[in-house]
This record gives sequence, C-alpha cells and structure tokens, in this order.
Amino acid sequence: MNHCVRLFAVLLLGLPCYTAAHADSKRTPVRVAMAQIVCIDSDRDGNLRRIENAVQEAASREADLVCFPETALYGWVNPSAHELADTIPGRDSDALAAIAKRHQVMLSVGLAEKDGESLYDSAVLIDSDGTILLKHRKINVLTHLMQPPYQAGTDVETVETRFGRMGVLICADTFDDSVVERMQTQRPDLLVVPYGWAARAEDWPKHGESLKATISRATKRIGCTIVGTNLVGAISGGPWQGMIYGGQSYCVSADGEVLCQGTDRDREISVFDVAVGNAVGDVVDQN
Repeated sequence: MNHCVRLFAVLLLGLPCYTAAHADSKRTPVRVAMAQIVCIDSDRDGNLRRIENAVQEAASREADLVCFPETALYGWVNPSAHELADTIPGRDSDALAAIAKRHQVMLSVGLAEKDGESLYDSAVLIDSDGTILLKHRKINVLTHLMQPPYQAGTDVETVETRFGRMGVLICADTFDDSVVERMQTQRPDLLVVPYGWAARAEDWPKHGESLKATISRATKRIGCTIVGTNLVGAISGGPWQGMIYGGQSYCVSADGEVLCQGTDRDREISVFDVAVGNAVGDVVDQN
C-alpha cells in the first residue's frame, strides 16, 4: 500500500505557502511511477517481461516517467553479467528503448553495461520515442562484492528534458559526498536513482529506514526531489549471497519530506504526480 502524501493543507488553511519568488517559478507536474519489481539474477527475458508489465501498468495510469531499480536485467553483483551484458547502445538498451517507445513513456532503468573487457553498473534515461537521453556509470561501485568488480564510472551529468533538468545517480553514489556535491553543482530539477538496497532477511523491514535517511540526506544537499526505486528479491552469489532486497522505494522532496513510500518486500507500481521546477517537490496528486 502506498503512503503518498498530499501537501495541500496550507491551501485549505489559507496560509502563505508561496513567496513571490515561488509564484513566479515554473512548475511542471510530472506523473511518476516507482516500479519496484522483482529481479531474478541472469533471467534477462523474464526480467524484461517484468519490466514491460510494470510499464504497461504505469502507462495505463498515465505515467510520464517510469523509474526502475539498479541492474534490473541481470541482477546486482552478478558475475555472470560479465558474459551476459552488452554495450550501450546495444541489445539490452535497444530492448528497453523499444518498451519506452511502445508505451510512450520515459524510462529510468539500471542495467549492466559491457565496454570492451570492462563491466559497468550503469543506468539510462530513455525518452518516450526510444532515444537515450542520458547514461550514468556508477562511481561508488563497492569493489569487494564481486570479482572481477565493476569498473567505476567518472562522470556526473544532467540533461534538459520536457520535465526540466534531470539527473541520474545509482545507489551507493548517493552516500559518496563528492558525487553528491558534483550533482548539486548541476542544479537538477529532478533526480532519479535506481537502488539495489540489500540486507540480511532479519534486518528487514527496519533496514528501509537507512534507505530513507540516505535519500533524504541527498535531497537536502542537492536541492531537488529524488525518486529512489529499490529492487525486490535476493542476491544469488558472492560475499552477499542470500541478502534480501526489501523494496521500500522512496520519493523524497528537496526538504527531506517523504512524498511516497513503496511497500515492504513486494512488487508495487506506485504512481503519483510531482511538481518539478524552481520550486521542487510537492506532490500535486496521487493515484
């Protein structure tokens, strides 16, 4: 069940909610879907099916932007991705672009990327016509969790879209101060962050509090709303084998207010409207 917050009490009470600067700001309502889905390691075709089913559901609820978790095609810290992953653009990103175009929605998706002998933990922002608008390679890759590890990315970028300036980071990037500060200098209107937030089974649901705290800290420092979408499932190999992705995705406003929270350890497609622009972060509607 969603716990999305409608921030309209100030209007009902007649309080001075907006300053003159706010009144002049341009605010674009974006219907966002947090697609908190199950990912099965190495099951590319099944994971693509789960992605498209989620997109179809979100599109039927008039979502403009559908946000997916980290490494949603092959699973996080899955050594098999060294053999399974493709380039970007390539087979995997082409399949995701086709889904975006077929359903006429913008997608944010985390996926493994192969470039020569290097494997990257990457994410793409794909427009509704199938165009890749932005690619981000995770910088804080936690090299001790997979051998050979992901290669670290270097760039922090944003892109202008019809919804304003958007940026992409990935999971552990949001608790690397230097990465957060570099994103802050880009002044995004909206930041999408695919997560693979995992812990021991007995640590859930409480472990979701650390995800909320991480996202809230990043929103305040960067100064924009963050949509952080987490996986559901389990890690199948390596030092963290058996660790559980517990869901509990969060959309958090620039002042740290939780606007929407995903359910604990279950698939959920949360759809809600967020006003972005110079005054970012109010939920203007929710479904």
